[in-house]
Amino acid sequence: MLVGMTDTRPHLDDFARFIQASPSSFHAAAEAARRLDDAGFTALDETAEWPTGPGRRYIVRDGAVIAWIEPATATATTPFRVVGAHTDSPGFKLKPKPTTGTRGWLQAGVEVYGGPLFNSWLDRDLEFAGRLVTRSGDTHLVRTGPLLRFPQLAVHLDRGVNAEGLTLDPQRHLNPVVGAGPLEDADVLGHLAGLAGLTGADVTGYDVVVADTAPPAVLGLDGELFAAGRMDNLSSTHAGLVALIETATSGVELDHVAVFAAFDHEEVGSATPSGAAGPMLEDVLARVSAGLGASPTDHRRALAASWCLSADAGHAVHPNYPERHDPVNQPVVNKGPLLKINANQRYATDGLGATEWSRACGQAGVPFQEFVSNNSVPCGSTIGPITATRLGIRTIDVGIPLLGMHSARELCGADDPGYLSRAAAAFLAPAA
Repeated sequence: MLVGMTDTRPHLDDFARFIQASPSSFHAAAEAARRLDDAGFTALDETAEWPTGPGRRYIVRDGAVIAWIEPATATATTPFRVVGAHTDSPGFKLKPKPTTGTRGWLQAGVEVYGGPLFNSWLDRDLEFAGRLVTRSGDTHLVRTGPLLRFPQLAVHLDRGVNAEGLTLDPQRHLNPVVGAGPLEDADVLGHLAGLAGLTGADVTGYDVVVADTAPPAVLGLDGELFAAGRMDNLSSTHAGLVALIETATSGVELDHVAVFAAFDHEEVGSATPSGAAGPMLEDVLARVSAGLGASPTDHRRALAASWCLSADAGHAVHPNYPERHDPVNQPVVNKGPLLKINANQRYATDGLGATEWSRACGQAGVPFQEFVSNNSVPCGSTIGPITATRLGIRTIDVGIPLLGMHSARELCGADDPGYLSRAAAAFLAPAA
């Protein structure tokens, strides 16, 4: 018998708390680290020698986190089971010399990050969030709370907007308002620095993004819907983190190393030191194998027997645009996470992966749905093909179905985040 919405609500409430704690990738990594600490995981320094032997461990690199459970029975050829996700979301990032303004308005210079739906960010109460770096290399997480808006031009000044559509030039029209008054009296960076107990002169570098401040909300006639920002891809980050922690505390005996990897920069191509195309996961797995006494050949044998579950949000069928979806495979909310399939390997799922995903969902008592794109509407991609290519690990692409992906505020079914986490837990700890 499948679990229902009442049973998945505690997970949804915890997911909402995770979203609110994670306005930037750096905050998401810090919140994951806090939860891992509470679950008895030990933080490791990448520049130091790592302990050997069984244990729960993790590392944080910028806005990415990798955590793993090494069982007492692990040997030089013990394989890995990896749940992969990403912590970043499309939006806007603060430019250098960010304080601008005109005609009595104070504004901030921002740059487009990834592929956000521009119009969804208009007329919302937004905040700045991210990290500040001082000359000594120390980092400070900051968030402003509600501070800025992208104001839309009134309909009285754009009479054709509803009939002709809205066109936004990101350089001209997407300069958020942060206040009013003389430009010489304003200092966006100084304001951020003050929140960290610093001055603007103390800050020599920063990575600051724009985030929606509206809290997550349960919607629908029967509370069957859930709306929030950044569900692409905090839904998978949270699901994988919860699955790993539950695996660690369940007492189950593992015959593999269970891994959770949440990367940064997926929305801009993953080609960074903390992105999936970088060496971070490869290095961690190699060091874990080396600690088990593995030779290079032993490590390759371990990888050949390993699995990766690449979890990233997908598309639910849109009731107003059904023609944009495959006419047969049309996923709906609350019917389980998606198995994402693409003939051109934009998703890494193959027949063996589909079988493994079916097994994990069956073990968890969770339904799932297939997703494939309309042939005339090419799909995006995920960390799945990158991980499969870089490591040679057989990989499955999955994720919860959303409406409004890349909007400032996305919509999913209230059951689906919990379903995904339960399936991920069954993937990390297969029943004997």
